[in-house]
Amino acid sequence: MSARRTLLRSLCAGAMMVTTSQLVASNAALAWDSVSPNCDNRRFLEDQARFENEERHTRHADLPEHVCGRVIAVSRARRTRSGWHGYFYVDVGSDISIRIVSDLDQMNAPQWPWVAKGDQVDVVGRYYFDNLRSQGIDWTHHGTGRNWRIPGYVIVNGRQYQ
Repeated sequence: MSARRTLLRSLCAGAMMVTTSQLVASNAALAWDSVSPNCDNRRFLEDQARFENEERHTRHADLPEHVCGRVIAVSRARRTRSGWHGYFYVDVGSDISIRIVSDLDQMNAPQWPWVAKGDQVDVVGRYYFDNLRSQGIDWTHHGTGRNWRIPGYVIVNGRQYQ
C-alpha cells in the first residue's frame, strides 16, 4: 500500500506541476499580447541577445517588437508557400541589422519595392528566432491570425503601410 500511495502522490504532484507550468506559460503569453506604441530598439536587442544565449528548446517563441532605423538593404520580392513577400534589412543600432518580412498579398501598399536603402522606417511585427541565420520580424501587416493577435505595420519616411 505504501508504494501505491507514493505512486499516487507522484502522479498528483506531476499533474500539479503541469498545471502550474501551463499557468505560467499562459501568463507569459498574456504579457506579450501588446507592443510598445513607440520604437524600442533596446528591448529588441535585449530580446535578441536572450534568444541567442538561451537553450535550443526555448528559441522558437515569437515576440511582438517595435523597431526603427535606417534601411540598409532591400531584396527582391519572392513567392513563398504563403504568397508574395518583400524583404529589407534595418539597422537597429549596436552594429546589428534585422530582416523585415512583408506579406505583399496582405499589405495595403504600392508595388514592391516601396522601401529603399537609406529610408527611415518604424516596424511593428512578430520577432521570430529559429537560429542565428534564421531570424527576423514578420507579420508586419494589419492582419492577425489564430497564433498572432497583434496587427503590424511599416512606416516608411512617415507613410504607413499595413
